[in-house]
Amino acid sequence: MTLDDLFAMIEARKGADPDSSWTAKLLAKGPEKCAEKFGEEAVEAIIEAVKDDKAALTSEAADVLYHLLVMLASRDVALSDVMDELARRQGVSGLAEKASRSV
Repeated sequence: MTLDDLFAMIEARKGADPDSSWTAKLLAKGPEKCAEKFGEEAVEAIIEAVKDDKAALTSEAADVLYHLLVMLASRDVALSDVMDELARRQGVSGLAEKASRSV
């Protein structure tokens, strides 16, 4: 499964019955809950990275990516827009890009 496939599945479940889909249930709770869940998963990934548990980090990273996409969908931000932003930054030093945002 690609990120595009996963995002398409998330988008398709926006109108689904929350009792039949975890994704629909998260989206029905609103963007704030989606953001909270993303944050929880990110912290769990950080913990596994610090513990140096590759299998657990792999699992948590999958959760982080899924919940990031749910959070984006909850605010109607297309994955393609994020990918376009990454493409825009390609070839630009990370330090220079960060400095350009703080001006």
